[in-house]
Amino acid sequence: MFDFLKRKKDSETPIENIAVEEEKPAGFFTRLKQGLAKTRTSLTAGMANLFLGKKELNQDLLNEIEMALLSADVGVETTEQLIQSLTQKLARKELSDASAAFACLKEEMKQILRPCAKPLVLPKDIKPFVILVVGINGSGKTTTIGKLAKIFREENKTTMLAAGDTFRAAAIEQLQIWGERNQVPVIAQKSGADTAAVIYDAMEAAKARSIEILIADTAGRLHTQSNLMTELAKVKRVLGKIDASAPQETLIVLDASLGQNALNQVKQFNELLGVTGIVLTKLDGTAKGGIIFAIAKKTGIPIRFIGIGEGIHDLRPFNADEFVDALFAE
Repeated sequence: MFDFLKRKKDSETPIENIAVEEEKPAGFFTRLKQGLAKTRTSLTAGMANLFLGKKELNQDLLNEIEMALLSADVGVETTEQLIQSLTQKLARKELSDASAAFACLKEEMKQILRPCAKPLVLPKDIKPFVILVVGINGSGKTTTIGKLAKIFREENKTTMLAAGDTFRAAAIEQLQIWGERNQVPVIAQKSGADTAAVIYDAMEAAKARSIEILIADTAGRLHTQSNLMTELAKVKRVLGKIDASAPQETLIVLDASLGQNALNQVKQFNELLGVTGIVLTKLDGTAKGGIIFAIAKKTGIPIRFIGIGEGIHDLRPFNADEFVDALFAE
């Protein structure tokens, strides 16, 4: 009833951006600093230069800080909150000098992110725990799924993948390669098959085999494509027929390099599907990593994971304090 894919030769179809190394980096904080290098250069390194040698905190310095925050896509509302807090503390003479303001700013940024730093918790009494992965084209959904499978495998969780992206060229094969690499089964049908039917079959297979986690891929779509967005709602309805609580996690994968447009994507997908978690990818390739603050401030949706490179271990659970510390690290 359920067909497992047989891998084609690599020469038949190009597979995009699948990192093959299996060695864990020496230290994740070091990798995090490296991955955030472009954002750090545009944001905190720039601000550090503003503070350098300045003892007095004044309105001119606050204006320069504001411009640095906006240029890193921290967002207007979030930037206003940060500057307002510094302004109020300056008025109350709670900040003795510029260095104190710098430390205060760092703590304020952590406070914005902390409410959204919520790891994905898998209840023991739900099998399978269904993770529906959504997002626009090119955000990194399929690669993220492969890396998640690696994480769960290392936690000794039985996992199955559903190849629900039946439209993008090589998407099924790409997911199957990830399945082979992580030694997890992949349920799929032919290219062009109905996404809801594929994921329904995968759900039935996972239940029959007592699989703990089912991760379902979906075709990328723009948040403005109402017909394709409606198709995702259909997927949720179909899953609900098997288990009223499924999917237990609706995970949106966002490309950090899109800046403020990523925030618009969250809003649209959330209105239709009720997004329960965020993965922010490609932080290593952009100076717009400040968008994470706008996303946290405006949506309040848990940020489950961040991606800071193409390596298989470069997808990690999000930690607010580590993130800000890495941004401000020298």
